[in-house]
Amino acid sequence: MHIVRHPLASATPGTTHELVSLHYGTPGQGPKVTIQGSLHADEVPGMLVAHHLRNHLDALEAAGRLTGEVVLVPMANPLGVGQWVLRGFQGRFELHSGENFNRHFTDLTGAVLDRVMDRLGADAAENVCLVRGALREAVAALVATSPLESLRKTLLGLAIDADVVLDLHCDGEALLHLYTTPQTWPGDGQLLARCVGAELALLAERSGGEPFDEACSMLWPQLAERLGPAKPLPPACMAATIELRGEADVRHDLAAADAQGIVDFLIQRGVVAPEGGILPALPPLKREATPLAGSIPVVAPTGGMVVFLQVPGTAVVAGQPLVDLIDPLTGQVTTLGAPVDGLFFARDLRRFAVAGMSLGKVAGREATRAGALLSA
Repeated sequence: MHIVRHPLASATPGTTHELVSLHYGTPGQGPKVTIQGSLHADEVPGMLVAHHLRNHLDALEAAGRLTGEVVLVPMANPLGVGQWVLRGFQGRFELHSGENFNRHFTDLTGAVLDRVMDRLGADAAENVCLVRGALREAVAALVATSPLESLRKTLLGLAIDADVVLDLHCDGEALLHLYTTPQTWPGDGQLLARCVGAELALLAERSGGEPFDEACSMLWPQLAERLGPAKPLPPACMAATIELRGEADVRHDLAAADAQGIVDFLIQRGVVAPEGGILPALPPLKREATPLAGSIPVVAPTGGMVVFLQVPGTAVVAGQPLVDLIDPLTGQVTTLGAPVDGLFFARDLRRFAVAGMSLGKVAGREATRAGALLSA
């Protein structure tokens, strides 16, 4: 393993930040996987899973079992970890711009198309190699003058040519679940869900807002559509966001199990040689994937105390009581029901709401939403 330190652009004289990446295996040998933890810096479970994963990768590399390249970014947001305001951790949004750290990653489709359109032909494998080279060039050409732009450029540079990209996040309180694209299902997306024991997978062609994972994966089908069948281009990057339960689920036993699940995926994916040359048996899929457009938020119509009536993991029917909102001054209780039949899989960690706040999410089977599908 070797460590690379990436200096980020400075906003003011005398201040510096750097992103640290750990590199395992040999670049260009076998599949490349990039894994990053806690792009939302206040979501600590991803960092702990990366800590356990690092120990696995050290041992696997020492044993000569790495057949591909793994890039591990154990703390993907050195800017956000320093944003403490009035004893509160603000790791989701950059304080200067107000932007979500996991939004507005550059769509490189147009830049890559300009570079490769006249060079691509009928050989799909050669086309993938040419596109990956153009992607590296396009990222290098991005202009980054602020720390946030520099962070986004650096993270893209580490992942944009990878076969697999895993972005480790968590929710407020939730089941372990993941987000990926329909193109991966069945396939690598389902394989990942089985290996990590995901309770739910949510699929979307585009979720809106240009999050990190989609900036890495969605340009492939976009390019293929614009190139047409004469210049075939397979979807050469599977990217997924893994939600590692809730913010408070920072436990060694959970993180160790999650890291082992990722290693199991790397074995199945051909990045790590199986012990004894025999692939381990795959655990069953816990639940069929559902559309992200069918994940319906439970929204507070008024402010007040939040008392949940159900826990994540409860199968609910439309109208079933999920939460009481209580006005502490009038004593009025407003009971909010499940918006659809489905799985109540996540809820907010806070227990006092403002009007318009999303309190929880129910995954239904029918796609009923459109537009931006991710929370702020």
